[in-house]
Amino acid sequence: MIKLVVSDIDGTLLEDGGNQINPELFEVILKLRKKGMQFAAASGRQCASIEAVFEPVKEKIFYLAENGAYVGCYGRTLFTNRIERSLVHDMVRDIRADGMIAMLSGPEMAYMDDPNPDVYKWMTEGYKFRMKKVDDLLAVDDDFIKISAYKKAGIESATMGIREKYKDLLKLTISGDMWLDGMAIGVNKGQAVKLLQESLGISPKETIVFGDQFNDMEMLGQAYYSFAIGNARPEVKKAARFEADTNVNDGVLKILKLLL
Repeated sequence: MIKLVVSDIDGTLLEDGGNQINPELFEVILKLRKKGMQFAAASGRQCASIEAVFEPVKEKIFYLAENGAYVGCYGRTLFTNRIERSLVHDMVRDIRADGMIAMLSGPEMAYMDDPNPDVYKWMTEGYKFRMKKVDDLLAVDDDFIKISAYKKAGIESATMGIREKYKDLLKLTISGDMWLDGMAIGVNKGQAVKLLQESLGISPKETIVFGDQFNDMEMLGQAYYSFAIGNARPEVKKAARFEADTNVNDGVLKILKLLL
């Protein structure tokens, strides 16, 4: 029997940057809970952003945020994994030097010091991030659980040098075509799913997972019922056991309705 449902958000439930989920999903999540199944949203997004997307059921789900660096539920942080401050500062400098925008994420707040108002507005009004614009990221006094580099397009090729330099120092993952995220070594969505499974006494054979991007690969390996959606990267489809319809065709919702 399935006891845990885990889904990525952007590119899997939504188009990248969107916030409007098919409201039928909220009804299905509540029905799954009545049948003894928990739901977790796993994303590179901040916890506050996930709450905004799942507003009608925000108190009924788990949050695997910041690519697994944050695990919690509504109003309660269960686990965070922090990055050494000197390492954060070094990577911020390198992101700047390569002409990209840097963003730092703490457990409760994200920070940017880039003067581009469109990106800041997109993060706060589009993604619904809880953010603070600061004069200098290097002067921020907080614990950091993720550092991100943003480029409007072509992030994979633009960050080749950074990824080579930090590959043994941080867990680096590409999210879509715009973001490179760095977390502490060992942090990924798969480890967050494993932590939640162990906390709830649920096995991989009792877990179903949905994803579409590189940063979903580890969590696909943490569930027997691993689904790549129809618009997923070829590498993700190869890693998954099963395939669902595309995000715009409610692929995840269709599979979850079958569970009911």
